[in-house]
Amino acid sequence: MTDVTLRQLELFSALADFPTISAAADHLHISESALSQAITALERTVGEQLCVRRKARGLQLTPAGQHFAARARGILADTRELVLGAKGDGGGLRGPVKLGCFASFASAVVPEILDGFPRRFPEVDVEITVGTHDDLLPALQSGRLDVAIVYDMLLPTGYTQREIFPTELEAVLPADHPLAAGDAVDLADLAPEPLVMYESSPSTANTHSVFAARGLTPRIVASVPQVILVQALVARGVGYGLLMSRPNSIPVSVEGRPLAVRPLDPPGMGTNVVAIWPEEMALTPRAAALVDFAVEALGSAPASL
Repeated sequence: MTDVTLRQLELFSALADFPTISAAADHLHISESALSQAITALERTVGEQLCVRRKARGLQLTPAGQHFAARARGILADTRELVLGAKGDGGGLRGPVKLGCFASFASAVVPEILDGFPRRFPEVDVEITVGTHDDLLPALQSGRLDVAIVYDMLLPTGYTQREIFPTELEAVLPADHPLAAGDAVDLADLAPEPLVMYESSPSTANTHSVFAARGLTPRIVASVPQVILVQALVARGVGYGLLMSRPNSIPVSVEGRPLAVRPLDPPGMGTNVVAIWPEEMALTPRAAALVDFAVEALGSAPASL
């Protein structure tokens, strides 16, 4: 039986990220014919079809191929850790860790991590990817991320989770809005008002579900994909917003205009921000240290807008 090389594992494990052999070859800096030959040789060695290659339909991994790719990513990760460990001088952490962060709270999480974590582990290189669940979950599965910090809402099965901090849905109002006079706001009082919707998966669906649970329908005047834009529009009086509470934030728009943040009464939705990674993958020591740091630095931080 022909031996399987690490290069073959590296090439095959990357296929899931691309719709065609051509796209994968371009990314991997290899010719399309050479990549196709490497896949064919790998399939011959393992004795199973690992992917379906059709010119009209592109590239798709078979169930056996998906399993093989997941195992291959684990072998490659273990190999990297073995090499890094051999290079170490005294057991200190060194090397890369790739972190994903959900976009809506990234501004409250990423600065804390990029400021504090390198102070503690100066030889660890942190790479950050910011996006929605639709961006981050495939990146975790393909091995492009070690760990991601996301909401624990609507997560598929197959992920290990660790809580970072709790969060709840809050009303964001212009500072002079009449409803800002109270300590809390009823969603029923907000429903007739114009809503500036934060448009992002899974936040949008969860906001709609909160209204539906009360038998209410929001009056949406704008849907925007950035939290800072929601805040800016609210501060200018365009409407109100509904955002999850976040640590290390102050009730001021990007233009410096004041905002009023009030909890919902009765509460609308509570959830947690969690670190997640695929169940079949073990965290590297660097990723585990980063998660520990996030829990320590953010878990006790006061939450506001």
